Amino acid sequence: VQLQASGGGLVQAGDSLRLSCAVFGRTFSTRGTGWFRQPPGKEREFVAAINWGGSSTQYADSVKGRFTISRDNAKDTVYLQMNSLKPEDTAVYYCAAGLLGVTTRDYDYWGQGTQVTVSS
Repeated sequence: VQLQASGGGLVQAGDSLRLSCAVFGRTFSTRGTGWFRQPPGKEREFVAAINWGGSSTQYADSVKGRFTISRDNAKDTVYLQMNSLKPEDTAVYYCAAGLLGVTTRDYDYWGQGTQVTVSS
């Protein structure tokens, strides 16, 4: 499984941004795709996850109501729509494939990160 994240950038507080994660290949050891982020000087943290069929999603409390994860299986792409962005959302965002837990240990395959910077 290979993943490629894109769509990051510099935005102002209150703006929206959509991240994309192109997924190449699947294995029976994975159940779906998750997004994580790593703020400067902090550990990587869970953001959202979605199963391969798109019927089940999970969100971190800090992004509920603002972020939406979705997938387009025809394009093998997972999206993270981020609305009402805050400066504390500034981080490198990663997509990953795995068992759909909320820890990094639950994911075996990682894409490269994409930087999201939210200015106040």
